[in-house]
Amino acid sequence: MLLLLPGVLPAQQKEIVTFPLRGFCIAAPRPADVDQFVKFITEELVPRKVNTLILRIDWNYQFVHHPELRDSVALSKEDVKKMVWACQRGGIRAIPQINLLGHQSWAGTVHNLLRVYPQLDETPHVKMPAKYAWPNADGLYCKSYCPLHPEVHPIVFSLVDEICDVFESDAFHAGMDEVFYIGDDKCPRCGGRDKAELFAGEVRVLRDYLAQRNRKLWIWGDRLIDGKTTGLGMWEASLNNTHRAIDLIPKDVMICDWHYERPDKTPVYFAMKGFKVATCPWRNPSVALSQVEDMRTFRRDATPEMKENFQGIIQTVWSDTRSFLDGYYGKKKDPADKGNTPWNCFRTIY
Repeated sequence: MLLLLPGVLPAQQKEIVTFPLRGFCIAAPRPADVDQFVKFITEELVPRKVNTLILRIDWNYQFVHHPELRDSVALSKEDVKKMVWACQRGGIRAIPQINLLGHQSWAGTVHNLLRVYPQLDETPHVKMPAKYAWPNADGLYCKSYCPLHPEVHPIVFSLVDEICDVFESDAFHAGMDEVFYIGDDKCPRCGGRDKAELFAGEVRVLRDYLAQRNRKLWIWGDRLIDGKTTGLGMWEASLNNTHRAIDLIPKDVMICDWHYERPDKTPVYFAMKGFKVATCPWRNPSVALSQVEDMRTFRRDATPEMKENFQGIIQTVWSDTRSFLDGYYGKKKDPADKGNTPWNCFRTIY
């Protein structure tokens, strides 16, 4: 059952139900949790008319062409097919994600791509600390790969092809959020180059490769927003001048616009630039309700030329799958944060 928004009439609620995009984004489960997640797809996502599932794969797959990049415990092709077929039976579009460009490390751990191929590191001079803390003198949040390294794209394209094929997907989500390391002065290829052009160049390379295979590119939208002018800062927007890339990338890139603490109106910015956009809440139900109502209003009040740029909502979950399912099914208590959890947010939206 859908929660009726305060002050929204039943006829208006129908408009919320019929957003073109009603999405859910979460880390792909580990093999032991696949069957429980399939149950969640069938019994929770499908009845709520969720029609798009973004699964963050990264290295959680038994890649055939690059087995050296697999996690030690990773999904098999059979595991993935269970989820894909459950989505297909329920009318859900399944889209895989591998974080590209940024997010090649987390805290003190270098992720598989740069661990196996350290020559691809944009900032090899920045060493991983024994104990990670933020802020730090190196400005280290997450490592990036060098987008101009000649070895990077043959590897990336192989991974993208393989994961899209097994998902039978017509789209791929490349992440590309929170890219702080780009165009580093010490990089022999990127140093001195325009950061917006570097970011846009990587988007175009990925988009063009996918287009050859009749697939669409999806990315997070934060690097395309001016963090200083908007006051949104370095996390939800860019303070390293990548925002100008918004005028340098193809308009058929799908933008996933995330804001978690306020219902910022940036979908209008993306729509006016000619992009299709979805708003992406996380764990705050009251903010999510405002974002749903905003998206309904944007679609209602838009010109015919812009209406379909406002695509809908994607609920995001930033924990492992098991933790979310344990919270959703009441196997663990809500933290003492007044109900601000991704499972409560999901129930509120859908």
